[in-house]
Amino acid sequence: MGSWQEFEQQAPELAAAARRLMDRRRHKVLATLRRDGSPRVSGVETQFKDGELWSGSMPGAVKALDLRRDPRMAIHVSADDPDEGDPSSWEGDVKLAGRAVEVLDPAVLAAFELPDGGSHLFRLELTEVVRTWVEGDELVIESWREGVGVRRFRRK
Repeated sequence: MGSWQEFEQQAPELAAAARRLMDRRRHKVLATLRRDGSPRVSGVETQFKDGELWSGSMPGAVKALDLRRDPRMAIHVSADDPDEGDPSSWEGDVKLAGRAVEVLDPAVLAAFELPDGGSHLFRLELTEVVRTWVEGDELVIESWREGVGVRRFRRK
């Protein structure tokens, strides 16, 4: 699993586009797995710091409990809807997948200035990043997968 910095080094253009979309949206959608294996989606915020992608949650939040039990996760970030007359004005969306590793080190937690009372902090390790957008009359899908690299597909 790779850090955000490792992803940036392997796919700099895709990483820049993904980060631009992520920075524009404070709220993102996090998918986790419930105890029975069914999906759960929750709102989440992320932060880039020290070459890593981070996310936190309030004490005892179900998304944190899901991630403690099964660290697999995905995050979806969407841009504003395009102008109806110009679909290629859509900036697209970004999907990230990987695992969330809970960080318990007091020094790291202190650096994030989390509220007292047991807030959770997770470092997000990536296995896949996908950006989808429109160019002209084509849907463009660019993906990075750990161990595979970057691939681009076009669909009409």
